[in-house]
Amino acid sequence: MNILSRFADIMKSNINALLDKCEDPAKMVDQMLRDLREDLVEVKKETATVMADEKKAKRQLDECDAEIQKYLTAAQNALKAGKEEDAKVLIAKKQQYEANRVSLESTYQVAQANAEKMQQMHDKLVNDIDTLEMKKDSIKAKVSTAKAQEHMNKIVAGGTNSEASIAAFQRMEEKADRMLDSAVAEAELNAGTNKASDLADQYLGGGSSVQVDDELAKMKAELGL
Repeated sequence: MNILSRFADIMKSNINALLDKCEDPAKMVDQMLRDLREDLVEVKKETATVMADEKKAKRQLDECDAEIQKYLTAAQNALKAGKEEDAKVLIAKKQQYEANRVSLESTYQVAQANAEKMQQMHDKLVNDIDTLEMKKDSIKAKVSTAKAQEHMNKIVAGGTNSEASIAAFQRMEEKADRMLDSAVAEAELNAGTNKASDLADQYLGGGSSVQVDDELAKMKAELGL
């Protein structure tokens, strides 16, 4: 593609705006630098061609002006010499060059305008490259710092989740301790109740065991044992 056809896009491009839209400016800045350098190489080649066209058009225009001036002077001299017919021939030739000059002037103006555009693009590309080169290290450093901070944020968030899990486990452990303590206390209470009941049965039974021993002794006596 002819670089001149991209003149408007290149001139309107804004490095800062493009960087603001980047998801990863650190990667984008390198790509942008590569693209700009490629454009600059193309601009320099195109500029050489355009400047050559401009110089050629200017030379042809100057040569035409010189011919017009030559035939004008010759016609004037012919009139001074009283050679009116020769003057007419010279004037006609001058008019031919004058007619041709219109086309040559137009060609030169186009070539000159193109050369100016090429110079503008060249200067802008050089400035954009210099701007990116100066910003590149700073941008990469900021992105690196941002990524490091994001990593730390994830670690901190993970630590918070871990703390929450530990706290929940502690609460469950405390609940289990309370349940065990309650069960042990209940068992102790039950054991105390059974002991009192046994003692009551023992003492409320009177001398039942003594009565059995007395009757056994009596029975042995009767049997001569």
